[in-house]
Amino acid sequence: MSDFVRHNAVTTDFDTSDSWVILSPIEQSIKRKIEAVGTPLKDWDIQINYGIKTGYNEAFIITTEKRDEILSNCADEDERKRTDELIRPILRGRDIKRYGYDWAGLWLINTHNGIKGKLERIHVEDYPAVKAFLDQYWDKISTRADKGDTPYNLRNCAYLDDFSKPKIVYQELCRRGSAFSLDLENNFLGNTGYLLTSNSMSTSELEQLCMLLNSQIALYQLDVVCTKFDETGWRWLRQFVEDIRLPKSLTEWRTAFGFTTEEIKFISSKYTHVLPD
Repeated sequence: MSDFVRHNAVTTDFDTSDSWVILSPIEQSIKRKIEAVGTPLKDWDIQINYGIKTGYNEAFIITTEKRDEILSNCADEDERKRTDELIRPILRGRDIKRYGYDWAGLWLINTHNGIKGKLERIHVEDYPAVKAFLDQYWDKISTRADKGDTPYNLRNCAYLDDFSKPKIVYQELCRRGSAFSLDLENNFLGNTGYLLTSNSMSTSELEQLCMLLNSQIALYQLDVVCTKFDETGWRWLRQFVEDIRLPKSLTEWRTAFGFTTEEIKFISSKYTHVLPD
């Protein structure tokens, strides 16, 4: 045992109040370079939020067939137009891929609760065909916890406008290492995914950030702290994603951090099986 300790021991300083972890010399070197160059995402001008929580998806998330049925039940063209604008395409976490998504033909009945001082809540009486559809689920929607001013309204969502912005969407539970995608089609998002928006970043900058979040260096940092559900599955929880350090110059990670060839090989060897980079 003493020989093993002598040959495998590493020196580690615990001189800060941060959580500590025992690392090999190469891991310590990688950590120092990440901390020297990278800025935690929580210090960027970005916002990360959950997708929509309806409280009862069976009523508020519908198929294209059900959407068409609701539209066909509208009394006139005016109601049909307003109803068409109310029902919005929605992505689930499982629909989001690395650099893309496969929309499953699902729609959100966006009877939102408004935004205080900015946007009036939806009054379902103005949408008779929608009300008739939701009334079929009255026993469930009236008793759910996540509701707005009325059982027909969704819960408060202060970032409702962000769904209509250029944004990065990502899957919380991922077996492919990471699943971040740029969304420019104003999709809503279900509660098994997250959206990342910025008030100052351009679309091209969001695209570059998406590439970095899909990289092995982002997964490497997440892997140190996150909850894994098996050897090839990660949970990209907001509190962990916000602590990922990336270069604000948004350059390619291998050169940005100044890693040696050995360090790059060390990182890549851990994740090539799930995330070619």
